[in-house]
Amino acid sequence: MSAEVAQLVDQAGPYLTAAIGAYGAAVLTRAEDAAADATATLGRRILHAVWRRRDEAGQAEVERVVDEAADEQDESYTAAVLGRLLRRVLQEDAELCAELSAMLPAPAAGTVTVTASGERSIAAQHIGTAITGDGHTAPRP
Repeated sequence: MSAEVAQLVDQAGPYLTAAIGAYGAAVLTRAEDAAADATATLGRRILHAVWRRRDEAGQAEVERVVDEAADEQDESYTAAVLGRLLRRVLQEDAELCAELSAMLPAPAAGTVTVTASGERSIAAQHIGTAITGDGHTAPRP
């Protein structure tokens, strides 16, 4: 696998996961919503670009993988399934690599991207105590 494909898959992963989390299996049929989260919208655009460049059998495969990912509650599994599909598709299609490179923000050296998706989600590069839910109080030192 080329370094460029690996980098694109790593960059696109959080967007794809956010899109599936926000839209579920309807991600391929949902119209763009101006109020939608930018991360999920970019993920939807990436999936549409992949789907659009596939033949009928390839489109059916993308739909199957998206349905499978949408049914899964484990975000790491979803990311892995979508990453495998994207990696394979990008290895076969150099033009799609260029298209996705143009869509994705350029990675900055030393920058860390942290994405949270879903109700009451939290995300942090480093965290001490995080509590989500109702009726909790912070632990006392």
